[in-house]
Amino acid sequence: MAATVLVVEDEAKIRELIRRYLEREGLAVLTTGSGAEALTMLDTHPIDLIVLDLNLPDVSGETVAAEVRLRTPVSTPILMLTAKSTEADRIRGLELGADDYLTKPFSPRELVLRVQAVLRRSGTSHGTTARTSFGDGTVVIDEDRHDLVVRGQPVDLTPTEWSLLIALAGTPGRVYSRVELINRLRGYEFEGYERTVDSHVKNLRHKIELDPHDPTIVETVLGTGYRLGLHRDQ
Repeated sequence: MAATVLVVEDEAKIRELIRRYLEREGLAVLTTGSGAEALTMLDTHPIDLIVLDLNLPDVSGETVAAEVRLRTPVSTPILMLTAKSTEADRIRGLELGADDYLTKPFSPRELVLRVQAVLRRSGTSHGTTARTSFGDGTVVIDEDRHDLVVRGQPVDLTPTEWSLLIALAGTPGRVYSRVELINRLRGYEFEGYERTVDSHVKNLRHKIELDPHDPTIVETVLGTGYRLGLHRDQ
C-alpha cells in the first residue's frame, strides 16, 4: 500500500506542484491550505508523513507541529517548508519536532528525495531479529517492532530520533561525528546542517534521560560528537 502524505501549504501553485511530484513517485497525497483543516484530516485519515508550511493563514505551522506531536500515538514524520533560511530558523523548526527542513524556493526533486528518505527512516525493518538491551536493561530496543523501552517505560520517538539512537547503539562507546550522523540520518550526502544533529539530540535526551542536562545515555564528546554511554548487555 502506498504511503499517504499530507501536504499543508497555503499557496495553491506550490501545493499542486508538490502533489504532482509526489504522486509521480507512487505516493498517495492529501492537500490543504489550512492548518485547522490539516488537524481535522489528521484525525480522520491515516497519515504517514506531513509536508508542513510554517506560514499558514489561520493556525501557524508551529502550532500544527506541536498538535501533531500531541495527537498522534506514533510520531508522524514532519518535513517543514518555510521561507526562513537562517540556521536559527532551521534549529527552531527541528526543536519543534520536524524530521527535516526545506527552505523556499526549493527543488521539487529535492523535496521528493527528502520525503522518501524520511519515509525510509520511519519504516519498521532495520535488518535485525532480536531485542537488544543496554546498561543492564536501562534501554531496550526492538528494531523489528520499532519499539523503545527506557527504565521499563515505552518511549515514542520521531523517525529521526529513532534513527539517531539506532546509529549510536550500533557500536556503544564509539564516538560518531556530527557529519557521520547527519549522513546516516538523511540517507544521502547532506552538506552543512551538521548542527541540526544537536537539535535532534536535545529532543532525544528530553525523552530518554533522567536529567537531559547531565545525560548518561547519549553522551557528548566535546569537539568530536556523540556516543551511547551504556554498554550492550550480554
